[in-house]
Amino acid sequence: MHRVSSKHRVNHSATEMFDLVADVERYPEFVPLCSALKVRQRIAKPDGTEVLVADMTVSFKLVKESFTSRVTLDRANLKILVEYLQGPFKNLENRWTFEPKGEGVCDVGFFLAYEFKSRMLAMLMGSMFDAAFARFSAAFEKRADAIYGRPKIASS
Repeated sequence: MHRVSSKHRVNHSATEMFDLVADVERYPEFVPLCSALKVRQRIAKPDGTEVLVADMTVSFKLVKESFTSRVTLDRANLKILVEYLQGPFKNLENRWTFEPKGEGVCDVGFFLAYEFKSRMLAMLMGSMFDAAFARFSAAFEKRADAIYGRPKIASS
């Protein structure tokens, strides 16, 4: 199983970054390889979380694959969990965490583990997936700068 994990400090608040990652419908605008995303269902749970069922299509050259996942948005704890439901993977799990580290600063944690069902698809898309997922943090930080403005760096 392939695993990608990172923790990156960004000059945006944890709430801003949570909102940005939670806005899954916008992913085709800036997320590497994401060519389409459709939310099928949105459920507000009694515990305050929101659960989405979404179809995401990833494309690379002539390869195009779609998969369905359940996304749990836990705003109170600033966590997002993505669980695989259906598609070309054997397993897929994605977790995001957003830890406030001061005014307008947070640590964004990203974890992804995945395994394709097909060896052929793994050979075609595996290394490209690794490269794309490695760029996820930068894509979200760049999007945050575009949406919320570039943070001002204090002079010492």
